Amino acid sequence: MTTDGFGFTPGAFLDGALGRSGVIHTPHGDIRTPAFIAVGTKATVKAVLPETVSELGAQAVLANAYHLYLQPGSDIVDAAGGLGAFMNWPGPSFTDSGGFQVMSLGVGFKKVLAMDATGLANDDVIAEGKNRLAHVDDDGVTFTSHLNGDRHRFTPEVSMRIQHELGADIMFAFDECTTLMNTRGYQESSLARTQAWAARCLDAHAQLTRERVGKPYQALFGVVQGAQFEDLRRKAARDLAELEVDGTRFDGFGIGGALEKENLGTIVGWVNSELPVDKPRHLLGISEPDDLFAAVAAGADTFDCVMPSRVARNAAIYSLDGRFNVNTARSRRDFGALDPDCDCYTCANYSRAYLHHLFKAKEMLGATLATIHNERFTVRLVDQIRESIESGDFHAFRGEFLGRFYGGRTRTAP
Repeated sequence: MTTDGFGFTPGAFLDGALGRSGVIHTPHGDIRTPAFIAVGTKATVKAVLPETVSELGAQAVLANAYHLYLQPGSDIVDAAGGLGAFMNWPGPSFTDSGGFQVMSLGVGFKKVLAMDATGLANDDVIAEGKNRLAHVDDDGVTFTSHLNGDRHRFTPEVSMRIQHELGADIMFAFDECTTLMNTRGYQESSLARTQAWAARCLDAHAQLTRERVGKPYQALFGVVQGAQFEDLRRKAARDLAELEVDGTRFDGFGIGGALEKENLGTIVGWVNSELPVDKPRHLLGISEPDDLFAAVAAGADTFDCVMPSRVARNAAIYSLDGRFNVNTARSRRDFGALDPDCDCYTCANYSRAYLHHLFKAKEMLGATLATIHNERFTVRLVDQIRESIESGDFHAFRGEFLGRFYGGRTRTAP
C-alpha cells in the first residue's frame, strides 16, 4: 500500500529528553512540529472563519468523526470533496475516531486531566446526573444519539469507513477510552480490546485505501491507552508499534485516555520511549501551558484541545500574565489590548472595554474576537516552544514563560 504524500522528518532534539522538532508531510501541506492543532469539531472552529484560523497561524484543524457522522453525515462530506473542501480549509486536517465521545456518552465524563480518582475504582461509574448512552462489547459500541435518541453502532470498520469518507489527512484508529476510575482489571481487558480493534482498523484502512482510487492517502494513527499504569502504557505502545496487518502498519500514534495532570509528562514519556522515533505522536486533548511544555519535553509532536475556544466563549482570556475574565468590572474602562504582548487581530484592533461590552450585551462578536485571541495565543506558544528547541533555549524559555503565566499560583487545568 502506497503512503504517497505522508511522512515525518525529525529535526532538532532536546538534550537528555525525548522532545524534538520535526515536520509532518501530508498531501495538503507540511506541519512543523511541535504544533497545536485547532479543533473544528463539526467542521468549524466555533465562532471564526476558516480563513481566520489560517491567518492566526494554525497549521491544521481537527474535526470529530462522531459528530460529523450524526450531522450532516459522512457521505455528504464525502460528496462535497472531503472535510477540507466542505469547510473551505485548504491545509492539513485530522479526524478523531469517535472513541472519546463513546466514553463520554457511556459514563458522562468530559476530558479532565485533573480527574481525582483517589479511593475510587468502579467499572460501572457514571457521572452525577448522567445516564449511560453507550455500551461496549468486544465487537464495537452501541450508542444513543445525543441529538435525537436514535440508536447507532460503531465498530472499527464503521469508524474507518466514516473517516475515509471525511477524507482527513490524518485519522485515528477506533479505541476504547477508559477513565481513571476503572479498575486495573478493566484497564487490562480494555487494552486487549483496543489492540484487537487496532488490527481490524489496519485491515479496513488498507481495504478502503485500495477501493477509493484517486483519493489522497490518509495516514492512520494507532491510539495508546493504559491509563496511569506504566506497564500497560508501555505494552500498548510496543504492541501498536509492532502491529502489522497484511503489510500495513500505523503511520503515527495518538496518546489517549484520561491522564492525571501531575503525571502527564511521566506518562507521555513512558509511551514515547517505546514508540519509533521516525513516526509522529499526537497527544489528544491538552492546551494548558504547563501541560504543553511537559508533553513536548516528553516527546509529543502535536496536540489538540477545545479549551482555547470553549473558554473564550465564556469571556475567559489567555495572557502572558495568566488567564482572566474580560467580563468583570475590572475591564469595563480598560481601553488597552487583551494582552499587550500579543500580535493577534483582536489585540491589534480592540480593547478590553469593548470585549467587556460585547459579552455584557451578549453580542456574538465577543465570542469571535475572544476565540481569535485565545487560539492565536496557544498556536503562538507552541510555535515558540518549537523555536526554543531549535535554538537550544527550551529550558530557559519554559522557566520564564511559566513563571510569568502562573505567577506562583498553583497550576491547575481550567
